[in-house]
Amino acid sequence: MAERDTDRATIEAVLRGFSDPETGHNVLEAGQVHDLTLAGNDLKITLGLTTHSAPLWLDTQRQLEQTLRGRCPHLQSVTVDVELHARPPQRLGELGLECKSVIAVGSGKGGVGKSTIAACLAYALKNVGCHVGLLDSDVYGPSLPHLLGVDQRPVITDQRLQPILVDGMKMMSIGLLVAPGDAVIWRGPMLHGALTQFLRNTDWGQLDYLIIDMPPGTGDVALTLAQLLPMTGAVVVCTPQDVALLDAVKAIAMFRKVNIAVLGVVENMSFFDCPNCGTRHDLFGSGGARARAEELQVPFLGEVPINMRIRIRGDEGKTGANLDDASSARYLNAIGHALAKQVLAARGRSTPLPSL
Repeated sequence: MAERDTDRATIEAVLRGFSDPETGHNVLEAGQVHDLTLAGNDLKITLGLTTHSAPLWLDTQRQLEQTLRGRCPHLQSVTVDVELHARPPQRLGELGLECKSVIAVGSGKGGVGKSTIAACLAYALKNVGCHVGLLDSDVYGPSLPHLLGVDQRPVITDQRLQPILVDGMKMMSIGLLVAPGDAVIWRGPMLHGALTQFLRNTDWGQLDYLIIDMPPGTGDVALTLAQLLPMTGAVVVCTPQDVALLDAVKAIAMFRKVNIAVLGVVENMSFFDCPNCGTRHDLFGSGGARARAEELQVPFLGEVPINMRIRIRGDEGKTGANLDDASSARYLNAIGHALAKQVLAARGRSTPLPSL
């Protein structure tokens, strides 16, 4: 019995040194360890993790198993199961938005696939179990309704806009409130007011992530968002050619000037994998975004190849299907995973977990 007690004390000491990926607090004292069973030299633990950290559940599970094996070499078997640990978000500022992480997706110029990447990142997070909202703040050219196949107008209930539910994900866009083909000509106070309404008066509910599709360029929206609520950070989308990279550098500078952390860079249309010959073709150059990100000390989140199916699905309003097609899903899911690691680091409570 004494040996069993000693073993359990050692295991609990290990757990006190193991951090929850969302908060950085040790999982034992945070009440996230359940059903700790030690039978001889066989250990079973159930670890509670939140939906916010869902992209890193497997990493966390494997890391805890390896840590326990390394610190407790007498154990013959270690099994770590994961279950949901509820931790609701706090309200952000005066807007009352209940969201743990707010992420802007921007670009230095149009035509680089920013909205497609924003939508695919939202799907990547949603598909692993996160509660995700997607806000189209590109008031001059809202494209998310088209990309997601949404055309119904939002309704108002109890003086609050009800977001459109798409594949289990909440979405809102100015494109749903104006007639097709109408131009929105807003600057300054009108733009600020519209974004405030979208954030405060939309019934988002409790979110892990709110992904905000930004207008291209370096306009008023980034400053408005920085003034309205605490932003977790931004993702900058670019393409490999030099002229696009120059604009991406400007976008990074813009976010930094308004004190929005840059979580990383995504290189879209990075290369073309020929389905006939199996050869990779770097149509617009190669490695430019990665190199520029390293120069600016910004994480490089990944690359997405030119893929005709991505374009076709966008035209058909089926962007979410890109996460079901192996030819595109492996790139998009990898970027979503990399983004989640940077988000947790940007919250100032944890460091990114290694990929295991």
